[in-house]
Amino acid sequence: MNTLTAIQTRSSYRGKYDPTPVPREHLQQLLEAGVAAPSGCNKQTTSFIAVDDPDLMHRLSELSGSPVGQTAPAMILVLTRRILAYGGRTYFMQDYAAAIENILLAAVSLGYESCWVEGQVTDEDNTGRKMADALGVPEEYALVCFLPIGKAAEPTKRPRKKPFSERAWFNGFQKSE
Repeated sequence: MNTLTAIQTRSSYRGKYDPTPVPREHLQQLLEAGVAAPSGCNKQTTSFIAVDDPDLMHRLSELSGSPVGQTAPAMILVLTRRILAYGGRTYFMQDYAAAIENILLAAVSLGYESCWVEGQVTDEDNTGRKMADALGVPEEYALVCFLPIGKAAEPTKRPRKKPFSERAWFNGFQKSE
């Protein structure tokens, strides 16, 4: 699958997953896609943990409190550190967003479904820290997201997008030249 096809066909999958394990080779390819993402000032603030152990998957799903991905055979957890780049700036959010999108697109190209699960992880109840602690993640890292990975057990549904002409233009806002 080429990149543009992966972009056009990717959607967030929140259904049940087929229990077939994800081969380690594929998990490694997904991790490599994340590591290859651009990084502000090359500070490389984003790190990853792939989990495919069923008992650990169950424990992390319980800790997350999210119904999304509970039946997935694997997940990738996204970690970040707030490393200053210059002038007191940090680009950790941009870094992990780019890395997550790389992984999501790579997952589609390998025939898997996923969903960017962040809201439940970064809420005020410290879910991300609880999940990080279960994985032995040092305090200087924040667990900001998890991505369930697997084959869909239910039909995938692509959400309706607004027409191109309502969201993208040439040479100025809402110009149609």
